[in-house]
Amino acid sequence: MSEQKNYLVGIFNDEDVLLDAVHGIREKGVKIEEVYSPFPVHGLDEALGYRRSRLPIAAFLFGMTGTILALSTQIWMLGFDWPMIIGGKNHASIPPFIPVTFEFTVLLSAFGMVGTFFIVSDLKPYKWPKLHDIRCTDDKHVMAINLGSNKLSKNDISDILKKAGAEEVNEKSY
Repeated sequence: MSEQKNYLVGIFNDEDVLLDAVHGIREKGVKIEEVYSPFPVHGLDEALGYRRSRLPIAAFLFGMTGTILALSTQIWMLGFDWPMIIGGKNHASIPPFIPVTFEFTVLLSAFGMVGTFFIVSDLKPYKWPKLHDIRCTDDKHVMAINLGSNKLSKNDISDILKKAGAEEVNEKSY
């Protein structure tokens, strides 16, 4: 059975105050688990210390797999397995294979990226997200701090959040 996690949740009204708070709180050694926002905040991922996504690398690898599969399948089928002379062209002429190869590359790349994103993000059809505050879907920015992963006490972190500009500080348990 999983243990219960305790969070301190800071509610912010303005994205500029939120960005300054993230910088200040991280400088004081507090580990921020996540920040939820109703819209994208420019610079928040750098402020939280997130690394650049490796999803483009996965897209390239899935695309190359699609290209290799499409070309090898067409060359094998029309060049060796069932060779046919169509319009006086060679058995395994590459130019007619380009449209199908392009479409299969795009298809495999798109499906691979979606699947990779779902796996990495731990998105499952039976898993419900933790919603620390319902207002994060409307007009507030929510900062969630896991109390178990920080060395400071709950009162110290609460004071830091209030000094950083949080309108409310709540405690949540999951």
